[in-house]
Amino acid sequence: MTAAPERTADLYPTRGATEVATPRQDPVVWAGVDAPGPFSGADLASFERDGFAAVEQLIGPDEVAVYRAELDRLVTDPAVRADERSIVEPASQEIRSVFEVHRISEVFAGLVRDPRVLDRARQILGSDVYVHQSRINVKPGFGASGFYWHSDFETWHAEDGLPRMRTVSVSIALTENHDTNGGLMIMPGSHRSFLGCAGETPKDNYKKSLQMQDAGTPSDEALTRFADEHGIKLFTGRAGSATWFDCNCMHGSGDNITPYPRSNVFIVFNSVENAAVEPFAAPVRRPEFIGARDFTPVR
Repeated sequence: MTAAPERTADLYPTRGATEVATPRQDPVVWAGVDAPGPFSGADLASFERDGFAAVEQLIGPDEVAVYRAELDRLVTDPAVRADERSIVEPASQEIRSVFEVHRISEVFAGLVRDPRVLDRARQILGSDVYVHQSRINVKPGFGASGFYWHSDFETWHAEDGLPRMRTVSVSIALTENHDTNGGLMIMPGSHRSFLGCAGETPKDNYKKSLQMQDAGTPSDEALTRFADEHGIKLFTGRAGSATWFDCNCMHGSGDNITPYPRSNVFIVFNSVENAAVEPFAAPVRRPEFIGARDFTPVR
């Protein structure tokens, strides 16, 4: 286990008395749009502009079947359900998410190391990377709840202590993403402004926020301004498609009231040069299965 570095200056104040917008202080593509790797220069330029990049078929149908079977195994395993890393829906009591899947499952550990995944993270962040967070999200049909609008970095900065915006997420679809079953929505270009939210962080906030976001939620007025300025992009695609997005993108997803499930595996890579320090706006750190404190590079 690697010790956390010393606390650095807070470039992105949040969770104060008022909501405060701060211009981004960090690069988006850290090594520049000419950085070598799986993404083309055009892909990286688009990512820098919009904050996301979609890959139509990151993994093939046979691989999707393997990962889907592993997801199904995990969510039906009583031992996994009893583990604190499993989060359940408040209403149905069905599993909503399982965290730290790259440690629970060798199958998903292999996906984290897959060059199609890992090399893109390194290319965007310009360094070696470690896994800040991994999880499977299960959104079965007929009532699975969504994730309200938020910036991941706001939470990771406030509650996990990530100093800079040098973190990227990938969501890999294990079921088809229709335009009706609660797909990912992002406000393109919103990653250029950090929205510091109002209100202190309650102790053990993660226990509530993983089921329904409260602290770290932007105001309706701010969200309206962002949507008016940036618009909203809804991501659809077949199983095996992937969406890479910057840590500061304003994003969310709606409820799934269709019969068609939407499940994905979600991996967050952070630069080894951006290791977590003490939280910037929370009384205590979140558990390590949500915000890693092992900064060992993925190999």
